[in-house]
Amino acid sequence: MIKPHGSETLNPLYVVDETQRAALLKEAEGLPSLVICSAAAANAVMLGSGYFNPLTGYMNVTEAMSVAEKMALPNGLFWPTPVMNVVKAEQVTDDIRNAKRIALRDPNVEGNPVLAVMEVQAVEKISPEQMKTLVEQTFRTQDTEHPGVAAFTSVGNVALSGPIQVLNFSYFEKDFPGTFRTAWQIRDEIAQAGWEKVVAFQTRNPMHRAHEELCKMAKEAVNADGILIHMLLGKLKKGDIPADARDASIRKMVELYFPPNTVLITGYGFDMLYAGPREAALHAVFRQNCGCTHLIVGRDHAGVGKYYGPFDAQAVFDDIPKGALEIEIFRADHTAYSRKLNKVVMMRDHPDHKPEDYVFLSGTKVREMLTAGEALPEEFARPEVAAILAKHYQSEAGE
Repeated sequence: MIKPHGSETLNPLYVVDETQRAALLKEAEGLPSLVICSAAAANAVMLGSGYFNPLTGYMNVTEAMSVAEKMALPNGLFWPTPVMNVVKAEQVTDDIRNAKRIALRDPNVEGNPVLAVMEVQAVEKISPEQMKTLVEQTFRTQDTEHPGVAAFTSVGNVALSGPIQVLNFSYFEKDFPGTFRTAWQIRDEIAQAGWEKVVAFQTRNPMHRAHEELCKMAKEAVNADGILIHMLLGKLKKGDIPADARDASIRKMVELYFPPNTVLITGYGFDMLYAGPREAALHAVFRQNCGCTHLIVGRDHAGVGKYYGPFDAQAVFDDIPKGALEIEIFRADHTAYSRKLNKVVMMRDHPDHKPEDYVFLSGTKVREMLTAGEALPEEFARPEVAAILAKHYQSEAGE
């Protein structure tokens, strides 16, 4: 199996030993504590899960700036996005500033339970110039209409950095017990399946016919043993389909339209960045940490609005030094149903086609049809998938 990023073995930061975990929870009761932002909590879950291997905790400002400017830590390790714990200045009391260790509390679970214990190595103010660089380099824009920029710039300007010990996986295990998986759990499942070559498909959306066929095309093209469908379970922008509806529709699609024992359906606990190229590179890091050998990167991967070109998320891999990642990228074009050929095709393979030869529906049109109870064309979506999504949209409309 492919080795993790930056180390020979996976080193998740979750405290597996129950006795040690109980001792840390008891210690946390007497530590200064801080309710962190959702992004920092998601970073803790990803660190605990092993997806952010080999990081040992939150980056300091120097490390984050190096990542933003060079896509690498000061020690040379490839890393595409800052992994930080940023808070507002008023949250940093003297107790926090002077503490050697603090308890980090979960903003997304009632009662704000302790999520992790952190060794405080630095408490640093992020200057306006540094914040501008972090935002511009990560998101390629300063526009606060961009949901990732808005989230990043709204949480404060003080960075707390240092190693962490993670004590739970926030709400993800409880809310998605059949879907949430750590990186080491996915590695174990891949090993048990006997798969050597695995292609990963990232999704924050439901999967329509084009996505289904893209996974099958990629599996065949790289001669993979199996497919990892890996869905984001964390915070999204307004209007995106919630994880429970996506999960149900994807499971139905796989059950009915994929050969048995060829797909793992899993999810991970992270808030979407919508950072386009940089997030695509991050997706590659944590799919390598899962044990996948290939990642599908398609048109406008991890993008939003008009902030990125359609294939910028593929081009970023041309800028990554050779050998920095072991995972390989399957570069996909837009896929759509061809009326001429009566099947889903990759558009670059059919230069003879005109736009009217394809079945296209905008996201807005899809939502309107589902809300109205209208059937989507079978060339666009499997009827069983569309029925699950229609139920979600109609319940939203009825609220």
